[in-house]
Amino acid sequence: MTDDDEADEGEILPELCDLCGVVISDQSEINAVVRDSSVTHAHDAQLDGKRWLTACSREHMAELVEQYKQRPFVDAELWAGKIARAIEAHGGRISSEELAEETGLAQDQIEIGVLWQNLGALRWHQRFGKGEGPAPAG
Repeated sequence: MTDDDEADEGEILPELCDLCGVVISDQSEINAVVRDSSVTHAHDAQLDGKRWLTACSREHMAELVEQYKQRPFVDAELWAGKIARAIEAHGGRISSEELAEETGLAQDQIEIGVLWQNLGALRWHQRFGKGEGPAPAG
């Protein structure tokens, strides 16, 4: 490992089971992709809403998949993530037209996504007070 905790080129890091955290160093991990509205990929919008899971056994994978089946997929949550990614990519300065083009969202979807983000910030402030915390989007 390097000083900034990135893998050295060519170094293969072991996987961890997403359920129990056990190290899987023999490449016997089991993988699956599940729907998850809280996931937005850093650069590839085609991967938004998809979570990559890793498990140490079929039983653990089945339990993980079941957990994600029980979690509701909330469009507004996904839209908020897309909006945040676009705003961050433009240093916080983006027109509503550029935002719509970059996210692929309609204006009403953008408004709902911003409301979702603001609701999350409001919940945070109600729970933890007025100290440092997430800033509302928009």
